[in-house]
Amino acid sequence: MQEHAAALVAEMSTAEQASSIVMGHIGGTDPAALRAYMASGLGGFILMGGNIPSTEVELRTLTDALTVDPALPPLIAVDQEGGIVSRLPWDTYPASSTLKNRPVDETAAAFAARGALVARAGITVDFGTVADVPADPGSFIFGRALGTDPQGVADRTAAATEAQERFVASTLKHFPGHGAAPGDSHHAIPTTNVSKAAWERADGVPFAAGIEAGASLLMYGHLAYTAVDARPASLSAEWHRIARDELGFDGVAVTDDLGMLLSSGDPAYADPVANGVAAVAAGNDLVLMIAGSDAQTAGEMAAGIAAAVDDGTLPADRVADAATRVLALRLQLAAASSSWSICADCAAAG
Repeated sequence: MQEHAAALVAEMSTAEQASSIVMGHIGGTDPAALRAYMASGLGGFILMGGNIPSTEVELRTLTDALTVDPALPPLIAVDQEGGIVSRLPWDTYPASSTLKNRPVDETAAAFAARGALVARAGITVDFGTVADVPADPGSFIFGRALGTDPQGVADRTAAATEAQERFVASTLKHFPGHGAAPGDSHHAIPTTNVSKAAWERADGVPFAAGIEAGASLLMYGHLAYTAVDARPASLSAEWHRIARDELGFDGVAVTDDLGMLLSSGDPAYADPVANGVAAVAAGNDLVLMIAGSDAQTAGEMAAGIAAAVDDGTLPADRVADAATRVLALRLQLAAASSSWSICADCAAAG
């Protein structure tokens, strides 16, 4: 897949490569409008609550419409953690609120069922595995986490990853972990001075386990471990190096919603396109923009990335590398989709 993807990328223009590493979003459930939105060549689309119709059949019609080229379907993603963050209202499987206190095999069973449910809808990527280790019950992520101790979260993260990867491309989030950094990254940039060595013993443990279990994507959070890098991890080349070189992650690195950086109020992150360029330069393969997005936002992001290559601000080989990883995953998912559909239907039948 990697060689095929590299060959396709080599034939693409800079603008096409830039579009292929943007995951966009617009609201609504009109298949025709969504298909028109994807015709620009975006690499992916994230479904939010406002995109979900009332039935699974209608949702499958909608996700089918997002695929302009059947030979190279886009990445179609959803935040389907279950429980607190659940876009699909018919997902009634156990979620973190109960799983964190139950045996690990129950996490495996719940996420296998959840993965099958997501796959049946034509969704290929689940941003669904919270690998954060929040010890503080007051943390915004506490109710979404799979435990409160590093090893417990690691065991459930690995189980959830292995279970989902039978059906969809699973994602670990929010690297390097919200547990040590107080605050909500939807409204600020949580910060901690915890050392890298301490991180390795605690918050890093579940991410290492999820990577070892085969997670296809790693989502970088907008949070700063200042002892490692003063910048948010989503914009940090050092955190990308740690994931690649030290943890062995070889999948697609994706940002958390870049709109959250705008919401932080920090003037350093007031320009969404500049944030996208910085994210790619740091090592992200896929940039995600939801908050504040409209039909023009993704195109503006792609154009900004291409312009940064043209003016030398962003290395061309970094964009080509990102596009190759994203296309390789798209090709892999396209090849696996028929077997996943059969597997998902079998799971649904019990």
